[in-house]
Amino acid sequence: MQTVAVIDYGMGNLHSVAKALEHVGAGRVIVTSDADIIREADRIVFPGVGAIRDCMAEIRRLGFDELVKEISGTRPFLGICVGMQALFDSSEENNGVDCIGLFSGEVKFFGKDLHETNDERLKVPHMGWNEVNQSLDHPLWHEIPNQGRFYFVHSYYAKVTNNQQLVGTTHYGVDFAAAVAKGSCFAVQFHPEKSHTHGLQLLQNFVTWDGYW
Repeated sequence: MQTVAVIDYGMGNLHSVAKALEHVGAGRVIVTSDADIIREADRIVFPGVGAIRDCMAEIRRLGFDELVKEISGTRPFLGICVGMQALFDSSEENNGVDCIGLFSGEVKFFGKDLHETNDERLKVPHMGWNEVNQSLDHPLWHEIPNQGRFYFVHSYYAKVTNNQQLVGTTHYGVDFAAAVAKGSCFAVQFHPEKSHTHGLQLLQNFVTWDGYW
């Protein structure tokens, strides 16, 4: 039986992620902050919620910044929400925070005066269901329709500088990265564990993915 490690650095909705993984038949799901257990797992999930400054402080305190760099290229790895944002070069949240640097780009604030092209004022945070355009084909999109809807909760969005890493986009006042991929690493801004059918399909795709793309 395969083991899926959900990285616990104190800043994620770990219970719902673990339950969703169990629901799609992930095998043995372990929520852990033990680096040895994480290294031995067949698959890794890296969730996150909250302010990036606090997240990165805990990630660095536990040595998970280097651990993520080490393991994300050796087996299937899934970043979720702030877990995705932490994989970028930096975030402008909290007056600027350096992040792990696995993906090229910066995490930016939607702004306090965000408007749609028709001048409709948009609420920040971006909260609720929105469409994801599959900008590149990827095994984790298997049986998920293009422009399928997923559940988002965030005030900051990722802007990539390497479009070869951009596999999904969403529009909310601006176009932003909803999903990025690099080798055996895939990361999403939305919450698959809260996204019903499409979210569960993505998690099911993840637990059967061989890590190649």
